Formats: sequence, C-alpha cells, structure tokens
Amino acid sequence: MKNSRGKGFFCLLAAVVIIVLCGYFGYRTAGDVKLGLDLAGGVSITYQAVGEATDEQMDDTVYKLRRRVDTYSPEADVYREGKDRINIDIPGVSDANAILETLGQPGSLRFTDMDGNTILTGDQVSSARAAVADNNGSNEYVVSLTFNEEGTAAFAEATSRLVGQQIAIVYDGEVVSAPVVREAITQGQCSIDGIGSYEEAENLASTIRIGALSVELTELRSNVVGARLGQEAVTTSLQAGAVGFAVVAVFMIAVYLVPGAASALALALYVGLMVILLAAFEVTLTLPGIAGIILSIGMAVDANVIIFTRIKEEIGGGRSVEAAIKAGFEKALSAIIDGNVTTLIAALVLFWRGSGTVKRFATTLAMGIVLSMFTALFVTRFILRALYNLGLKNPKLYGVKRDRKPFNFVGIRKFTFAIPVVIFAIGIGAMVMGVSSGRGAFNYSMEFMGGTSINVTFNEDMSLDQISEQVVPLVEEVTGDGDVQTQKVEGGNEVIIRTRTLSAEEREQLNQLLADHFGVDENQITAESISGVISSEMRADAILAVAIATVCMLVYIWFRFKNIRFAASAVLALVHDVAVVTVCYAVFRWSVGSNFIACMLTIVGYSINATIVIFDRIREHLKTAGQKKDLAELVNESITQTFTRSINTSLTTFIMVFVLYLMGVSSIREFALPLMVGIVCGAFSSVCITGPLWYMMTAGGRKRQAEGGR
Repeated sequence: MKNSRGKGFFCLLAAVVIIVLCGYFGYRTAGDVKLGLDLAGGVSITYQAVGEATDEQMDDTVYKLRRRVDTYSPEADVYREGKDRINIDIPGVSDANAILETLGQPGSLRFTDMDGNTILTGDQVSSARAAVADNNGSNEYVVSLTFNEEGTAAFAEATSRLVGQQIAIVYDGEVVSAPVVREAITQGQCSIDGIGSYEEAENLASTIRIGALSVELTELRSNVVGARLGQEAVTTSLQAGAVGFAVVAVFMIAVYLVPGAASALALALYVGLMVILLAAFEVTLTLPGIAGIILSIGMAVDANVIIFTRIKEEIGGGRSVEAAIKAGFEKALSAIIDGNVTTLIAALVLFWRGSGTVKRFATTLAMGIVLSMFTALFVTRFILRALYNLGLKNPKLYGVKRDRKPFNFVGIRKFTFAIPVVIFAIGIGAMVMGVSSGRGAFNYSMEFMGGTSINVTFNEDMSLDQISEQVVPLVEEVTGDGDVQTQKVEGGNEVIIRTRTLSAEEREQLNQLLADHFGVDENQITAESISGVISSEMRADAILAVAIATVCMLVYIWFRFKNIRFAASAVLALVHDVAVVTVCYAVFRWSVGSNFIACMLTIVGYSINATIVIFDRIREHLKTAGQKKDLAELVNESITQTFTRSINTSLTTFIMVFVLYLMGVSSIREFALPLMVGIVCGAFSSVCITGPLWYMMTAGGRKRQAEGGR
C-alpha cells in the first residue's frame, strides 16, 4: 500500500511539474506566436498595372498573385483597388522593403533564344517549383516547369531546333537563367538543373512565378498597417479563453469528480503545449485559427467525457475502480480514434485543397486534434492512475452510471424530422424575400462583395481604440451598416477605412462629417473601389475542399463501420447542420464574410464527432446482439446510453464559445453567435436524426432481405 501511494505521489508530482513547466514556457513563448493581419497588422503593398489591362486580365493577375503570395504567407489578402491597382496585405511583418525584395517586382517574363527572339511568354507557364532531384546518389537542386497547351507547343518547336544551345529566361529585361537544351522537350514539362542551392532554386522559381502574370505591374506604394481588429480583440479573446477554460475545468470536476480533476490537469497541459507548438512551427494565428483551437479543445474534452462515461458504466456494472478505469479507456478507444481521425482527414484535405482562411483553420485544427488525442489517451490516463494509487479508490469518487430506461428516439422521428423541414421552409422564404426586395438572399460582407476603401489623414495620431469609438460611428451613420473595417498606417496620421460600396452622395456626406468633427482637409481624403478579398476562386477552393473532405469522411466511416448506411447517415446529418446554420444567416441577416467560412468549417469538423460516438455504440450492440434484438430497441438503447456524453460535450464546447461571445469584440461575436447555433444543431442532429435515419435505412434493407428470402 505504501509503495503504491509513493508511486502515485511521485507520478502526480512529475505530471504537475511537467504541466507547470509547459505552462511557463507557453507563457514565455506566447509573445512569439505570429498574429495575422486581423489581429496584429502587417505590410500593405499596392501595385499598379503598366498600360491598359482588361478586367479579365486584372482578375487573372489577382488570382496568380494570391497563389504566389500564399507560398510566402497563406494569411495574406490580395484584392483589386480601383480599376488598375492590386493591393496585397501581408500579416505579421513590419519591413516593407524586405517583403518587396522577397516577393519580387511583378513584371514581364519571356523565354528567348540567344538572338533575342521570343519563344514564349510568362503567361504560358502553368507552374514553377523548386525541387531536389537524385543524381547518382547525390542531391541536385532543380526548378521544375510546366507549360500550358500553347506553351507546350511553342517550347517543343523551339527545343527541337535549339538542341545544344541556350534558352534565356528574361525577367524585366534581365537574363535570370540561361540553361542549355540537351534534347527536344515535347511533353510540356522540363527541369532547370545546375543550381547551387535550394534557396537559389526557390528564388528562380519565385521569379518565374511572379513574372508569369497576365499584366505587368509596378509598385505604387507600401505601408505598414495596424491590425483590423485591434489589440482589444487579442486581449479579450485571451481573457475569454482563460475564463472559458476555468468554467469547463470546474464543470468537469463537478460532474466527473476525480476523473474530472485529471482531465482538467491534462487540458492545462494541452493549452501550454498548443501555445509552444504554435510558436515552434511559426503558425500565424488569425480568427479562423482561433476557431480551430476552440474546436480542438472541444474535442479534447469530448475524448475525456467518452472515457469517463465508460468508467461510470463499468463501475455501475459491478466492476472495481481499477478494472473500470482499464476497461473505460479500452472501450472508448475506438470511438475516440474514429471521431478524431475522421476530423483529422477533413483538416488535412482542407489544408491540401483550401487557401487563405481555410488553411488557417485546418492548420490549428490538425495540430489540436493530434495534441488532444495525446493528452486524452496518455496524459489523462497517467494522472488518473496516479490519483488512484495515491489512495483515491472509493467508487463514489468516480461516479456510478446506472442503466436508464431507453427513450424512444426512433418512435418520435417524424416529429424530429419535421423540425428541420420547417426551418428550411422558413429559410427559403427569407431568401426569396431578400432577393425580391433587392437585398439579396444573404447579407454578403465587403470581403465577398468588395466595397469602398477610404484613406483619411487626420490632424492627430489617433489610436485604434479612438478610431473605433469616434470615427466608426460616423461611418456607420452614413452607411447604415456595421460592416466597417479600419486600419492605421504606422508612422503617420493616415487611417484606412473600408465599407460597403458608397455612392457619390454618401462619399460627400462622409467627407463632410469627417471635416466637421475632426477638421480633416477634404482634399486629404481619397476613396477607391475595392474588390472582395474572398474571390470566386477562393470560394470555389473552399467548396471543393469541403466536398472532398466530406467524401473522404464518408469513405472512412464506411470502411471502419463496414456499412454504407452509417456513412450516409453521418454525412446527411452534417449537411443538415450546415444547412440550418446557413438558414440562420439568411433569416437574421448575419454578415457573410470570412467568419462564415470559418464557422461552417468548424461545424463540419465538430458535428461528425458526436455521431461517431453513437454509431460506435450501435456497432458494439450489433456485435453482441446481432439479429436477435429488435433494431429500434437497439438504436434507442445506444442513443440513451450516450446521451449524457452528447449533452456534456456539447455543453462544454458551448461554454467556451459563449464566454467568447460575451467577452469578445463585435467581430468575434459575429463568429461566436452562429457557431453556438451550430453546436446546438449538431447535438440535436446527432441525438435525434442520425440514429433514426440509420434505423430507417437498415430496417428497410432487412425487410427487403426478408421478403427476398421467402
């Protein structure tokens, strides 16, 4: 006994020391975490087209520049300003010259023979990437080029007649490379070798990419700009996170007693490690990134709840505490792995196919999932064993879950299925009314629709807080819209204000108000139309990424549960959750911007998890009962047994988001409110829709099978 208690004491002490150390290093490295443009500001660079350019050429250039900038910073924003300008906002940096040097000067790119005759131009290059090739066991640095159909034909003709000669790559009038043609290249792909280092190869690839633009650009101006949301957003988010974590920890201890205390310690370690990893991997944290962290914290709590509920069941079934702890972790393992792996698949696909907002979300979510699985399956178990060995062995300290009479969830399916039908009907009606009134089906923000960018030079250096308190209300008075973004240009009194598109009369009214209230010289106020930051290509990328992720999740669930009905039910419930929240955006006219994308991605990642837990219990009962038990009874029993887990997990995640809503700035609340709706909706669909839906599919299959056997 003494030996056991001594072991428990030293294990618990070691765990506490590690948690304290991780907390300390997390606190020390928190200042090293990169913040995105919305939270910390960065560099804003404006390019202007040289000569005439069509709208199609400008849009194509914006898209290519965004792909180029993504290799430097996925958090950057690229959008049109006026007719012939392109603006690039890059977060987390303050040296505009260094950025310009790295980004390069967009200009003309040509491939020529040595007499100066043009073979092909930059717009015929599809891609250029640095790579490392194996050359007889040694590494060789190369640049791989891919040409479009027109470029493939031109390059094939040129290389066929220029074997043994050089082809010059000319950028802005300077030869940046002149490789020798060894053979005719007819497949539309080639490699430039003989490069001294990977850095040199990457620089050459970057030069070719930035030169392969439809329009030649020249730098017009560059500024260091302040955060869009301001320091207040960072501070309140951190405070909300701390308060939410404390409330969740108290809730877990109150409900699960000793296991709850173990999970609170494990979650503290999770938070410390998460901050350290964000700094170590130089992840740029933005609002969507915060969303990914919130979701992963919810999943970390979820894993603990699954385990602790199992432990309660085992103790209620008559097992000893020690045996219950062991069985609880073993029986919860499949549900935890399936739920987390399903979401991890989604995160990886979103990172692979997404861009900008989607990548920011996917990065933090993937990191959080891996970390949450580690803390739930290993750290919580280690601490719980230590507490048990320390002498906390009374079953009352772990809780006892008695079997309750199954509720007839299958029997009320007509009612529960009718609820979303009514909601969808209301949503469709709201969309139709919006379109007929000229407002549109949704209240799209300037991030989607574009707007007006106003540069104002004030007579004093105003802080972001002063701008929010004094200037923004005047802008909202003119626009009648709360979608106003402000940025401060460092080193001066200039402020950038972005709003919905303003008419000439509204611009004059705003100019007059600024002059009356702040004594601003109206000649120092300039306004330009800007395109949406979220382009049609980004929207297409996001939709495609979500579609592929959904298919991959469906395939994984199908593979793991050996039944397509499980996968189909889970995906239909996921679609239901997304659709209901979308309806809320239409009915309540919530602003649809980048927060909308982050919210929907969070719901996609979150709602599938509760469904997996219920299906895992159904699968378990099918193995033991098989065809002997009534199918409806089996489903009702499975949902009832996991009901407490579903409610507690949703409640803890809801608490985190609700505190963020109460304490956050307006833009944070715009994200938190629909997310709370999504959490409630996900809990409803998991409990009331997925199980009955699976029952209907399976019962129908069994009936057809029985009829066929007669």
